[in-house]
Amino acid sequence: MTQTPDAERKTLILTGASRGIGHATVKRFSTAGWRVITCSRQPFPEDCPWDAGEEDHIQVDLASSEDTARAISIMHDKLKAQGGRLHALVNNAAISPKKPAGGRLNTLDTSEQDWKTVFQVNFFAPIMLARGLITELTAARGAVVNVTSIAGSRVHPFAGAAYSTSKAALAALTREMAADFGPHGVRVNAISPGEIETSILSPGTEKIIPQIPLRRLGQPEEVARAIYYLCTEGSSYVTGSELHINGGQHV
Repeated sequence: MTQTPDAERKTLILTGASRGIGHATVKRFSTAGWRVITCSRQPFPEDCPWDAGEEDHIQVDLASSEDTARAISIMHDKLKAQGGRLHALVNNAAISPKKPAGGRLNTLDTSEQDWKTVFQVNFFAPIMLARGLITELTAARGAVVNVTSIAGSRVHPFAGAAYSTSKAALAALTREMAADFGPHGVRVNAISPGEIETSILSPGTEKIIPQIPLRRLGQPEEVARAIYYLCTEGSSYVTGSELHINGGQHV
């Protein structure tokens, strides 16, 4: 792949980049020549073969508003090399606490602290990041993609109550952001994945397959391609939408 000069390359900031959908998204954008600034709770892995990874990795705890603010400051500095422009922000990071044996936490079981932590990561961090980076997004006429979930619109057998309600709130936030960010030339959309085959699938997920019209689990690469579409010219007049990526499970 021919390298594009830094001043001309498009830049993506992606949270939750270390595995699953996030990792597939890194590969999709970097293959297209984008600079990808990754964010996760973990430090950059020494055995990762991705060339620019460590230099463009930010270790951040999105459960802490203070640490999120610190990361935004680092992002400002990293974006200066490209004229202070950010072409895409993908809010992919999320948490879903479980019972000690791995069971689902419902509204009666979930502690107050778990409710607060889940909403901080899944809901408040996305708006903190988007607001904090509005100048760079505006300069690039960029795009924001929030990763919601099929669990945000129905009771899910594995996703807990705090996770599900935070994703429902994020879907509503996407609409609000689209209305507010649109006059700045920034598009805001969401993708809502269903059952995607990753290492964090709950045991028993295979039992859901007969309920999916396509009769299979989704692949992380399929979600990454949809994210790429919403961040590029193919979707230049799309904003305020939530794209369902679930093999028809929502029907």
